[in-house]
Amino acid sequence: MPGHLIRKLNQRSTAVFTERMKSAPVELTSVQYAALDVLAREPGIDQARLASLIAYDRATIGEVVKRLEKKGLVARQVNEEDRRARTLRLTGEGEVALARVAPIVAALQAEILANLTQAEQAQFLALARKAVGA
Repeated sequence: MPGHLIRKLNQRSTAVFTERMKSAPVELTSVQYAALDVLAREPGIDQARLASLIAYDRATIGEVVKRLEKKGLVARQVNEEDRRARTLRLTGEGEVALARVAPIVAALQAEILANLTQAEQAQFLALARKAVGA
């Protein structure tokens, strides 16, 4: 069944990410990495937009951001247009951390799909994007 296989692939992905990040210069979870990656590309977005872009629920993203802020990797600022909202940006430390772990994350991507040929990996990625509507 597709759901079972997707869950197993997610487990494999999480296990590979966790194992490879043990040797990284910065301790990050896959969700924290995804958040930093998005903030590098879209500085100044709010938490709701960040949650949407990494497909994470809005309630949990607050804790993710709080941890990244505590590590000194993300800064929250009051949104000038809506004083109730907070914008998010990488700090200088966050930019350095992302640059240091990006090669590790790039390398582990192939490991997740290591049982597939390069052509099969490309086909899988195309089909996965189609399945999630990306």
